[in-house]
Amino acid sequence: MSKQAPVIAVLLTEKTRRMMLDDAAVAQLNALGEVRWPSDATIDAADVDRLLQGAAACLTGWGTPPFDPAARQRHPQLALVAHSAGSIRTLVPARLFDEGLRVTHAASKIAASVAEFVVAEALLAMRGIHRLHQRLRKGGEWLDVRAAVPQRLLGARTVGIVGAGYVGRAVIRLLVPFGCRVLVVDPYLSDSEAAALGVVSTGLDDALTESDVISLHAPVLPETRRMIGARELALLRSGSLFINTARAELVDEAALLAEIRSGRIEAALDVFDNEPLPLDSPFRDPALANVTISPHAAGHTEEAHFAQGQAMVDEIGRLLRREPLQHEVSSAMLDRMA
Repeated sequence: MSKQAPVIAVLLTEKTRRMMLDDAAVAQLNALGEVRWPSDATIDAADVDRLLQGAAACLTGWGTPPFDPAARQRHPQLALVAHSAGSIRTLVPARLFDEGLRVTHAASKIAASVAEFVVAEALLAMRGIHRLHQRLRKGGEWLDVRAAVPQRLLGARTVGIVGAGYVGRAVIRLLVPFGCRVLVVDPYLSDSEAAALGVVSTGLDDALTESDVISLHAPVLPETRRMIGARELALLRSGSLFINTARAELVDEAALLAEIRSGRIEAALDVFDNEPLPLDSPFRDPALANVTISPHAAGHTEEAHFAQGQAMVDEIGRLLRREPLQHEVSSAMLDRMA
């Protein structure tokens, strides 16, 4: 008697499926077992419940409805949630971890895209590329424009990293060839880890006062929400660059806008309290030449998306072959995750 193929539930919207799974990943998934796909372009809680019937593993992502705390009771055979995005806290209730459900995610695959974006913003700001472009476009005289815009070498600067998770560490790795002095603010970073990364572990105030570039990569937790307010922003060096590709909730947005309007600092912002950013948002004011804005785009590259999906298909394969997972999230990790 042949062994019944394991059931794998794909809990992705059509948009996310196309974004995350290339033909090779789909073929690999189909080879692992009986794959159930949503019948519609969207997916709701009822679809999730139906698709999970008898499933050993499921593939989730952006747009997947949060799991019901009682999901494990209705689907006791479900062994793994493979999440093709990063944030787990709002998707899988902690109770399900306690009941034996295993969870893995693709946060490490997103990190490379965000890190590259951060370093690009730092390079653009240090070399004044946006300002050079704007002045020349407005008819500025060649040598006058060059003289008016300070040029700074990133490798000669101090970079502060707030949060040494997946993205923070990816940024640190990209900065190594530049030779920057790197300060890291993270209460969970041990001295040995800091030494291995080649960074200096320090407190938030010291990082703000000593850095030419400060980049936020902390998760939103009770202790980090609005951790950057008017007092902290006042500590920044004049002419320094403030980058936020993490979460807007880390910063007092009104205080940040006031600091930007003062002209004392530069900023590169990829996240905002209100997204999509309203058309009348003051951050869209073209007069604010010292801020660059982007539509929560730092983590979105085609290569990263397919890597996220592939990583989770690989994890499902490991589970079914009873091999160790490579990107597993434990219940102990939840308290300090985004």
